[in-house]
Amino acid sequence: MISDEVLDEVRALLAEREELGIRGLADRLGTADWADLVPRLDDDEVVALLANLPAEEIPELLEELEPEQTASVLHVLGRDKAADLLERMDPDDATDVLAEFDDDEAERLLQAMEPDDAAEIRELLPYPPDTAGGRMTPAFVAIAPDVRADDAIVMLRLVAEEAETIYYVYVLDAAERLLGVLSLHNLVLTRPDTPVSEVMVADPFRVRADTDQETAARLLTDNNLLALPVVDEHDKLLGIITQDDVADVLEEEATEDIERLGGSQPLDMPYRLASVPLLVRRRVGWLLFLFFAGLLTTQVLVSFETRLAEIQALTLFIPLIIGIGGNVGSQTVTTLVRAIAIGEVELRDVGWVLVKELSVGLLIGLLLGIAGFVRGGLSSGTQVGIVVGATIMAITVWSAAVAAVLPLVLRRLGADPAVVSAPFITTLVDATGLLIYLTVAGVVLQQV
Repeated sequence: MISDEVLDEVRALLAEREELGIRGLADRLGTADWADLVPRLDDDEVVALLANLPAEEIPELLEELEPEQTASVLHVLGRDKAADLLERMDPDDATDVLAEFDDDEAERLLQAMEPDDAAEIRELLPYPPDTAGGRMTPAFVAIAPDVRADDAIVMLRLVAEEAETIYYVYVLDAAERLLGVLSLHNLVLTRPDTPVSEVMVADPFRVRADTDQETAARLLTDNNLLALPVVDEHDKLLGIITQDDVADVLEEEATEDIERLGGSQPLDMPYRLASVPLLVRRRVGWLLFLFFAGLLTTQVLVSFETRLAEIQALTLFIPLIIGIGGNVGSQTVTTLVRAIAIGEVELRDVGWVLVKELSVGLLIGLLLGIAGFVRGGLSSGTQVGIVVGATIMAITVWSAAVAAVLPLVLRRLGADPAVVSAPFITTLVDATGLLIYLTVAGVVLQQV
């Protein structure tokens, strides 16, 4: 994160038109640093900055920004300059940026670009941004199966500068269907006169263009690949997803899950740029839902008002009972959402997941229940101690069970399991926990 002092220094240099000073800063700051600065500058300052940065660094800077931020910058620069920069960006990144423009303006930008560059982007635009097709780049290296190893190396030299990666060479048939893949390492070690079909890895990992981006990212990382081919329904190779794309996907998905676990809708932009009204809109929906759900707790208390009045010692332990249930549920949900996100568990695993979490809940409940019995017994007598201890044990097991099953069920129904946020579980367990507590009290103290 760039400090305010550096931001002030940049603004002062831009105001004074200190070209040498800006270029001096460019030697000290990396692309990611400039990407952090740009959204905090005014339009005029952005124009002045880009006019003084080394030309080769500007496309890299724009690729570091969020697509909507890059689109804002290009709006300021004008169509011809914007088209030139889009040509110099990676096709997948340029496509994400163009998706932020309305259709007419995007078409005008495409027409201002070189035809070959525009054609690559037109091929990518139909794919939703959260799919493998939306993440892929068409800049891959492909050869025919009968090409000799030495000829393949010569071809690599010719296209290396334009390819996204040359570590993998894809072998295609005449219809551009994916036959196999050959690593650069194996290609270099192969005898010069050997056809690549004899040394390629046949039937490599691949994904369809409509595959969810997180699924594609997991496939690439789980198999330690440098790139993952993306194909259509006829197995025609359309593009590849590389490791830098995967890093972005996993960061986005992790950020979204964390925000949802907190009961907030994803921001889709850096927190620094989020306005107060936007934050309110993202958070208030869940909070209103939880508010009305929390009325269940009030209703439980009203239903048992007489019992609480007769045995006031029970009231003292309500915060403890509520806190235990919510904390156990939150821990379990967080663990399960993470396991679901990385593909460790699925709905078919609900049986052993439930048994595992019930076992954990039982042991934790036993330990906490003993502590609750001792505390309740010392302050309010043995009977109250038994009520508190037994309730804590029951609520711990119940909370673990609910939090273990609900994310898996929602995933099966097509909902994001992260929506089962800690606040939701806490609210549910608050109401049911109180019901358990006061029911147990009625049984033990013979007040039913």
